[in-house]
Formats: sequence, structure tokens, C-alpha cells
Amino acid sequence: MSDRSGEHGGPGLSSGGGADAGAAELADTPESWPVEGREEHFKGRIVEVRTDRVRMPNGDTTEVVQRDIVIHPGSVGVIGLDDQDRVLLIRQYRHPVGRLLWEPPAGLRDVDGEPPWRTAARELAEEAGYRAREWHTLVDVFTSPGMTNERVRVFLARGLSEIPEEEIDFERIHEEAGMPVAWVPLDEAVAAVRRGHIHNPLAVMGILSVYAARETGYRDLRAPDAPEG
Repeated sequence: MSDRSGEHGGPGLSSGGGADAGAAELADTPESWPVEGREEHFKGRIVEVRTDRVRMPNGDTTEVVQRDIVIHPGSVGVIGLDDQDRVLLIRQYRHPVGRLLWEPPAGLRDVDGEPPWRTAARELAEEAGYRAREWHTLVDVFTSPGMTNERVRVFLARGLSEIPEEEIDFERIHEEAGMPVAWVPLDEAVAAVRRGHIHNPLAVMGILSVYAARETGYRDLRAPDAPEG
């Protein structure tokens, strides 16, 4: 039987003449094609919508095509993990999809100059009422790169402790009011993801990333302030 593992970008990823590419080569790279013009359609409290006219290569010629883009400030998420191998999840109403979703604490990167992990720590405190002693970067993603520039960094927080009631100086309102907090065994959370019972992308990515990190003894985690590629 022939080895077909290198086909279709599989584990035997090859480049050019078929030589196996090292893991260091499997990385997204910056690229910017010329924009001939743009039209702004909408500017809301959080997002903007515009259409760019992008000049794209097409063999020996080029053509200009329109691409609609949602401009987003970016987000962070936090997977809290306790010493019993349980992950912290909250349940929040999400109006666009008409569902109550199990999610990690998360929020917008809407404070200028604030390091993402500090934004994550603030969201962990405000949404779940916990603080963490140890922080690592789990995963970096573009949530839907075909339509938005939203960038998300999901962190792993360990050494969690509940914030005393007398130290809480914020009020949860709107979707955040009355959100339940649950500690879920990691294996059960992974099973829920695989059964299609959890849909929030930060939850899915974060839970599976923690599961993968556990398999290597958490040896390969990045620092909370690791550069964003």
C-alpha cells in the first residue's frame, strides 16, 4: 500500500518538489493585495461594515473584485481549569443565533493599550467572579477570515480562586445578568463538543486546545504575552 499521507495538505505536508515541510513552515504569513477603493456602509457601536475593491492576480492578468468586510476590535476568551481537571463555563443568551450558549468568559478588546491577557483577567472576574494565579496562551484564531478581521486569543487560566463578594465592584446587566457558572470535567466538555452540544467557537477551540495540551503535560504552552503572528 502506498503512503498517501502527503496528499491534500495532510500530515505529510509537502512543498515544491515533494520534500516534507518542517513544522516551522506550517504558518500563516502576512499578505496584502492592492485595494483600488472602498465604500463604508455601516458603523455601529462595535463593528463596521465596508466593501473593498481588491485587485487579485489571475494567471498573467489581474481583476478587481468586491469583498465585504466586517471590521471588529478583536476578542479574548478564558478557559479556567481547576485542580480537579474541570473547566469553567458560563451560560449566556446570544440573540443573533437565538440560543443560550455554554461559553468561556470572554469579551472585546476595547481598551486601548490593554494587554490581551489583562483583558481576559478582567472578563474572568466580571463574568465569572474568579481570579487566576497562572496564565498561558492557548490558541490564536481569526474567527471567520472570509468576512471579518476579528482576531481572538484564548487563554488558559489556572490557580483559580473566587473573588470575595466585598471586593466585587461591578454589576452584571443585560445578557450577563444572572449567568450561571458551571465547573465541567474536561473529558465531559470534550464529549459535549464532539456530540455537537457546544457551539460557541471560543468554547470549542479552547476546550479542545486544553485537551490537547493535557496530552503533552502542558509543556508547550506559550506565555500570556506571546507575540501574535
